[in-house]
Amino acid sequence: MSKHSIFLRIYAGLVILVVLVAIFGYLLVQIINYQRAQEYRESLTDGIAFVISEGVARQQTPQQKMDWISDASDLLELPIYYLESNKVELSRTELKRIEKQQAVVRYDAEQGVAYLIVGVKNDLKHYLYVKIDSIGEKQMKAIPIFIWDYLVYYPGQEKEYLAKIQKHFYYNVDIRNISQLSLDSEQIGRLRSDQSVILYQDNASVRGTTISILSPMPNQPGDVLVMGPVPMFNWMPFQLAAGITLLSMFILCLGVYGLIVPMQRKLRQVNDALDIMQKGDMTVRVPVEGRDEMANLASSYNSMSDHIQRLIEAQRELMRAVSHELRTPVARIRFGMEMLAEEEEYDYRLQQVDMIDKDIEALNTLIDEIMTYAKLEQGMPSLDFEEIVLFEVLDQVVVETEALKTNKRIELNAPPISLMVDAERRYLHRVVQNLVGNAVRYCDDQVLISGGVTAQGMAYVCVEDDGPGIPEDERERIFEAFARLDDSRTRASGGYGLGLSIVSRIAYWFGGTIRVDQSPTLGGARFIMRWPAQRFKKKKHQKEFKEIKDSKEAEDGKELKD
Repeated sequence: MSKHSIFLRIYAGLVILVVLVAIFGYLLVQIINYQRAQEYRESLTDGIAFVISEGVARQQTPQQKMDWISDASDLLELPIYYLESNKVELSRTELKRIEKQQAVVRYDAEQGVAYLIVGVKNDLKHYLYVKIDSIGEKQMKAIPIFIWDYLVYYPGQEKEYLAKIQKHFYYNVDIRNISQLSLDSEQIGRLRSDQSVILYQDNASVRGTTISILSPMPNQPGDVLVMGPVPMFNWMPFQLAAGITLLSMFILCLGVYGLIVPMQRKLRQVNDALDIMQKGDMTVRVPVEGRDEMANLASSYNSMSDHIQRLIEAQRELMRAVSHELRTPVARIRFGMEMLAEEEEYDYRLQQVDMIDKDIEALNTLIDEIMTYAKLEQGMPSLDFEEIVLFEVLDQVVVETEALKTNKRIELNAPPISLMVDAERRYLHRVVQNLVGNAVRYCDDQVLISGGVTAQGMAYVCVEDDGPGIPEDERERIFEAFARLDDSRTRASGGYGLGLSIVSRIAYWFGGTIRVDQSPTLGGARFIMRWPAQRFKKKKHQKEFKEIKDSKEAEDGKELKD
């Protein structure tokens, strides 16, 4: 398939687009999840950080604070440091979180360690610095102890103060009676024996897996501190998956739209041009953009329009010229018939019959010229290219012209007899015949014919004469149908103005060119036609190979028969 195929480009573009959208979706999920994970870590630690901050702030002396922090470190089995604030560099966002009594979490993904920075209430000079390398049941069961420590200062008002600090917790924190909880007997027994219980629940809904921490309240039989349910972090929640999917589909739709729109626009241009052509306007052309099928379609449409327009113009010109050219011989024939009917002298009647016969012959010649021109103008004729000897064609035209006894000197600058060129013999003969006939009509005394092959591999035939030549501003027009430089002289010489236009069309279908200039040797007009000399070299080799193969097979068959 061509590398310029528009369908291949669309398929390749779709594949590339899908890959790019997949990469974009993956990166987008990673970026969103990084932010979500950070917010999730901070939301889980905000509440406990607030309670720890309150616990440290309630200690009266620095030593009491250090002792409280040491006990908290042992309870959590995590290192907790009491640092001076000037030793910890915080960003503007982190400082705002500290001011709101929220935790700052710094997560090291390579080591899998989180660092928790907690401000101390009414103490701007110190921070609590906690290194968290893992979170297990021990740490989770220790969290309720810090909440007890906070509520112990409000006996009988635990629920009210718990409700006040609820805003610091991402998850629900409440005190319930054990009878209100859906627990089995073993879990109830553990709670009655002052042991904490951790509940894992798998939920098929959007929340997914959740964790709840149940811890019995000290000095309050039957009451349980319930923390949770806390949803586990979901790397691909339904909302995120649906959002990324919709966004990816939207980007894919935009990409497909971008791939299809140029083709649709080009098709619309061709369709609009066809609509205009249908109304009879052949002047519209479609811009050719690129090198794909749509560009080929536009180019084919333009070529078709040019050809149709040329055919219509040629037809109009042909009708005008034919009607003009036919009137004269037809009028002479009618006049001759009238004279023949009125004349009784036998010799004069024979003279009129001879003149009528010449007019009929002129009509036949004109019709032949018109048919040849129309055939060449309407489309590519059936050309049977073959290797021919160029000398034979040129010499044949010289012999035929001398047989007409034109009293003009015809010279042939003969090419080598061994020179072979690819051409259609009948049409090449017609070209040389028309050029020589045109030169004989207008020359004073001499016509020179030559031919050969240039160094660039172009075959050529050249016809020169010593006549008046052709003005430069008329050299393009003489190849138009029925064009005459001197109408009266052309009529006297018997021409119809179709010979050179036929030569021009043959040169076109040969893949060559025809031009006219001034002869450097004779001073008159010089016509030169050029065309590729060996365009069918490959076909010739294939033919030779087939002939050799057939010959060898015939010999093998003969030996086998013998």
